[in-house]
Amino acid sequence: MTHNKNDKARLLRARSGWSHSVISLIFLLTACSVSPEKLKYNQDNCSFCKMTLVDEKFGAELVTAKGKIFKFDDIKCMVLFLNTPEGKNEYAYQLATDYSLKSNELIPVKNALYLHAQELRSPMGGNIASFANQPDLQLVQNVMHGQVLNWEQVMQAFQ
Repeated sequence: MTHNKNDKARLLRARSGWSHSVISLIFLLTACSVSPEKLKYNQDNCSFCKMTLVDEKFGAELVTAKGKIFKFDDIKCMVLFLNTPEGKNEYAYQLATDYSLKSNELIPVKNALYLHAQELRSPMGGNIASFANQPDLQLVQNVMHGQVLNWEQVMQAFQ
């Protein structure tokens, strides 16, 4: 079977088009990945109160299923935002800063433990700190006292 120049050119264009489609698909999939971002203190602004994030012991982040990121300077701001029309979304991530700062990672809000104590003095007066584990929470509670909460109780605290 013999191919003329036109057949070869069509074959090359078809292969070229296919490879461009694959490259475009790979780019699209990586560009649209949904993941949290590190909070940038003294740079990022709170999505609710618009204040600059300043205290590394407090902070929170929401990432929608579509990848939009909302950052907060206080758990209180995140809860208040979740109760607004704009906050009614499907979230891939709901995260908070670990008050103990043993890890620079944000922790899932539903897995975290919370301490509500006036002595905590969070940026917007919510005075709730999140912890990745019970021993770290207990160390702070021994000094600042306060009440231990779960995520549902935190959500109710700012209704």
